[in-house]
Amino acid sequence: MRYIPTSPSERRALLASLGLERVETLFDSIPEKFRLRAPLRLPPAMAEADLVAHLRKMAEQNLDPHTASIFLGAGAYRHFAPAVVDHILSRAEFYSSYTPYQPEFSQGTLQTIFEFQTMICQLAGLDAANASLYDGASALAEGVLLAHRAKRRNRVTIAGHVHPEYLAVTRTLTSTLGVRLESVPAGADGAVDRDRLQRSLGPDTAAVVVQQPSFLGRIEEIGPIAEAAHAAGALCIVAVTEAVSMGLLKAPGDLGADVVLGEAQSFGVPLSFGGPYLGFMAVRSEWVRELPGRLVGQAKDASGRLGYVLTLATREQHIRRERATSNICTNEGLMMLAATVFMATLGKQGMRELALQNRARAEYARNLLGQIPGCRVPHAGPVFNEFVLELPGAAAPVHRRLLDQGVVAGLPLERYFPERGRELLICVTEVHGKAAIEQLAASLKEVL
Repeated sequence: MRYIPTSPSERRALLASLGLERVETLFDSIPEKFRLRAPLRLPPAMAEADLVAHLRKMAEQNLDPHTASIFLGAGAYRHFAPAVVDHILSRAEFYSSYTPYQPEFSQGTLQTIFEFQTMICQLAGLDAANASLYDGASALAEGVLLAHRAKRRNRVTIAGHVHPEYLAVTRTLTSTLGVRLESVPAGADGAVDRDRLQRSLGPDTAAVVVQQPSFLGRIEEIGPIAEAAHAAGALCIVAVTEAVSMGLLKAPGDLGADVVLGEAQSFGVPLSFGGPYLGFMAVRSEWVRELPGRLVGQAKDASGRLGYVLTLATREQHIRRERATSNICTNEGLMMLAATVFMATLGKQGMRELALQNRARAEYARNLLGQIPGCRVPHAGPVFNEFVLELPGAAAPVHRRLLDQGVVAGLPLERYFPERGRELLICVTEVHGKAAIEQLAASLKEVL
């Protein structure tokens, strides 16, 4: 627990430095009717030692990911991070400087961002990437807004299964701009129904959004989807929630995608109960001026020395607010650094080997769990490290019984899809050995 000094004398000193007498003055811009006048409903104050003991007791209610069997993914993935990631992250020169407001004094930070952008471009198969975004969900919203600006059209087609929470964030952030999100349901095989997608497109379509792999784990065929989008004059946006998959799958940009965006938490960023995470976005060069945030470039000074500069910054802090592409005000500096060190440490071959391990273990688990009497795999197509398992009865009670045994058997899909009450979305990564997978199968057999 951090020590944060807040003594009365320190508060008075802070207020005096601002020329104020009362803390409440800082909130004058909030209309009176919206201010909280009642005290917060909190238990009585505790002594520090009692508070630490109380918090520790609460924390003990969580499952320890190092001893429990956790097969949960669905947008946040447990991977092994080499020790060098934390070592570089904790260096004072990186830990304390989160964003390059004075880029000429932040050459190390700018170089890191440049290398992050370069590696994201290589994985995405596109020309330019920005200096990170808040997270995958807001990255999708920014991608939809990019297409809205670039094409001057209002309709965006969501093809197949895109993460429901990504869509909720995107609807919220685009709701006041007249952008309409319309979904084209997946086919019986769990993949994008290309015939229905084709029929849904029109002259007012700005973009087609597809997740790769889909929220249900299915690997999509990006090429035909991109062709359909382009035939309608729209952009093809590929959203990636499991970034490790890009180490194995063909780069979406090479298959026709115009924008590739998503969540890079899998690259050395711990789960941390949901954040902070790391969004990314890459585009073709023709859309580079529509990128939100900023872009770092490489340059040489008058003496020919290599350096790094802010090449593009379409933020409201750098240009007129009405001309800014987004109100994204920062890159996720520390998370971006973790991802950069992670990718650089593994290298091209290491990234591929990591992805292959995920793919192989997930396939082993899918085959093994699918053979349990009464269970079946409803979608037989290719997957990466997640797949749907259908149980003989309701999934939620089975999931709860396994949870009591310290096993998190994926995600009950009923949470997002009421019609999928018998299905679990199970994730297997390199941290799950053969014994852990077989134990999951044995535990599931026992409770069914």
